[in-house]
Amino acid sequence: MTPALQYLDASQGLLNRVREQLPLIQQAADMFAKTILAGQMVHVFGSGHSRILVEEMWPRYGSFPGFNPIVELSLTFHNLVVGANGQRQAMFLENVSGLAGRILRNFDLMPGDSALVISSSGCNVVPVEMAEEFKRRGVKVVAIISTTHSEASTSRHRDGKKLQDFSDIVLDTGAPVGDAMIKIENLDTPVAPGSTVGGCLLVNAVKAEVADRLVKAGQPPKVLTAGAVVGAAKATELFEAAYDEHARRIAKYYAKLGA
Repeated sequence: MTPALQYLDASQGLLNRVREQLPLIQQAADMFAKTILAGQMVHVFGSGHSRILVEEMWPRYGSFPGFNPIVELSLTFHNLVVGANGQRQAMFLENVSGLAGRILRNFDLMPGDSALVISSSGCNVVPVEMAEEFKRRGVKVVAIISTTHSEASTSRHRDGKKLQDFSDIVLDTGAPVGDAMIKIENLDTPVAPGSTVGGCLLVNAVKAEVADRLVKAGQPPKVLTAGAVVGAAKATELFEAAYDEHARRIAKYYAKLGA
């Protein structure tokens, strides 16, 4: 079996793992739909490569307003690798205590808000403290982690807590310890990570369930949709309406900040 086929088989295992969590996915969707129907926002945070899943949730085709993507460039700007804005600095900052609190200082969180925090290991300081800060402020938290990787990892949190310790619902990507899934002959370390695959399955399964709940509640979402699907004029109308709704929703979180 070729490495590519091995990866596809391993990814099928991730799909199966996500399928096993359908009751939890539905619980997360209930929580998020309740927040969105109240005119509020689901705050979504991930550092490092978990940023991918934040942007998978919103904004992109097949997505809709109601989610606040919190992406810090200092924690996620990877493409320069070395030098200024390099990966070393990003990985260092990911474990600076207090940064999560400073990030959330920018938002006037409300009762009824909810959050999705993503971290494969569930052990780096900033995402753990982000969930801790949300919980302290009365915001319910859904976590996405790799359970086996997290259990094998050591938390850098001051009290040894992990992301799941501050979460109401924990979803598992199914990725293995170390994330990489494929062993190559004569290569000591595995390649080809799986957490993004499992994470994208989880995020979009939740998203689909939320959309269903919004429609059934009589508040169908304004979905970003390609012109190839609905025509150029309708696509533009949806884009403008969705972005306007996002602006109105997020404005509430700045209006009384610091008051």
